Parts: sequence; structure tokens; C-alpha cells
Amino acid sequence: MGNLVELTVDDQVAVLRLQRPPANAIDLALGEELQAVITEANGRADVGALVLTGGPKIFTAGADIKAMATWGPEEVRPSVDALGAACDLLESIDTVSIAAINGYALGGGLELALGCDLRYAATDAKLGQPEIGIGVIPGAGGTQRLTRLVGPGRTRELVYSGRLMGADEALDLGIIERVLPPKGVLPTAVEDARRFAHGPRRALAAAKAAIAAAVTTPGGPGIQAEREAFLALFGTADQREGMAAFLEKREPRFGG
Repeated sequence: MGNLVELTVDDQVAVLRLQRPPANAIDLALGEELQAVITEANGRADVGALVLTGGPKIFTAGADIKAMATWGPEEVRPSVDALGAACDLLESIDTVSIAAINGYALGGGLELALGCDLRYAATDAKLGQPEIGIGVIPGAGGTQRLTRLVGPGRTRELVYSGRLMGADEALDLGIIERVLPPKGVLPTAVEDARRFAHGPRRALAAAKAAIAAAVTTPGGPGIQAEREAFLALFGTADQREGMAAFLEKREPRFGG
């Protein structure tokens, strides 16, 4: 792997930090490295949760426009495929992920954050899908994931206008889950990720899959997927420990 994504692991939390200054612009190399680092972290026994972050002023400003300005469809395809695959990975892995957003999360940067399970943003963060202003649209899942979160009407307004929104509006719309002081975003994300990592990991993975089923196969199939995921947790060590702790009126000691 290269040096575009820094991976550090401490107390079962993997922090993935984008390292392509000045704007953390996403190109083919960064997209491919993101896939590799996400896969590595998800496969490590000492990792129970992920935090994805960028710089103090820019999470990521999106795709590398300078590189792709004169490209045609087939020239740009590998780069958008790589970013899209990284977003899809974050969404599909069992491990819970949190995006810790300082500064700007624009275009592909917001798409990357939308692939995470949860998004925490600084009070001064700016988020948006401004692609329309350069004659294109989101291409790594932005229209799809925004529609799931805020509905088609609000997604149209955000994508058609390309406008940026502040953290408070993004919170009100349900695009992010927490707004925090700039210096508190990453520490809070890591603290919450650590709680997940030390929790019942199989149950968290089952919850993640069941909620995804509500989106991808709503109605009867989603309800059945939830039911089967619930049943499969019975007999696991964490289920036995959790229920024993409840009956004994003590804190559970989950094994993950």
C-alpha cells in the first residue's frame, strides 16, 4: 500500500486518515488505497470499529478535478469505480464505521462519508454535492444514499442546486448524526467507536445487515431478514453473557 491513507489501531479502533494534501482530492490511487486499507482493517482481529477522517480544515474536497477535466467516460471510469467501491465496502463490511468530518466534505468526499454507518461533523463543517456546478452529477453513490436518508425531493434540491449546507442543517435533515466542536469530532468518534468495538460485535453486525435490508429489500423480505438475524444470535457467547448480566444486574463483559 501507499501513503495516502494512514491506518492506526488503538484499543480495537482503527482510524483511517486521508493524507493527500492540500485538499485530500480523491484520485484513482487514493480510491484503490482506501479499498485496501478498509479491507485490511475489517479483517484484523484487533479491530472492532472504524473511524474515517481527513484533515482539520478539509475532510476531502472531492474528486481530483484537475486530473479529470479533459477525460472522456472510459478514462474517468476507473477513478469513479474505485471511489464507489470504497463507499460500497464501508457499507457492506460487518464492522461499524464512523466518519469524523472537519471542514469541507464535498462531492466524492460526502459520498465517502455517506458510505459510513454514522457521520459526526464539526460546527464549522460544510457538506454538499456541488458536482452540478462543473457540469456533472455525483457518481459514487451520492444520489442513491442521499435519497435513502432525506427522500427524493430534498435530494433533488441539494443535487440540482449544488449548494453547500452547514452542519446544523445536515443534522436537521438526518444526513449526519452529531454536531461537535471542531476539536471534539475525532475524539468523540473514536470514543463511540471504542464502545462499539468492545460491545457485542456479532449483534452490531446483525443490526447493520438488518437495517440495510430495510433499504434494499423493504417489507416482507426485510422483516424476514431481521428475524433470521435475531434468531442466529441465540447461542452466541455475547448473547449468553448479555442476558446473564441483565439477570444478575451487572455490566456485561462482551467478548466481541
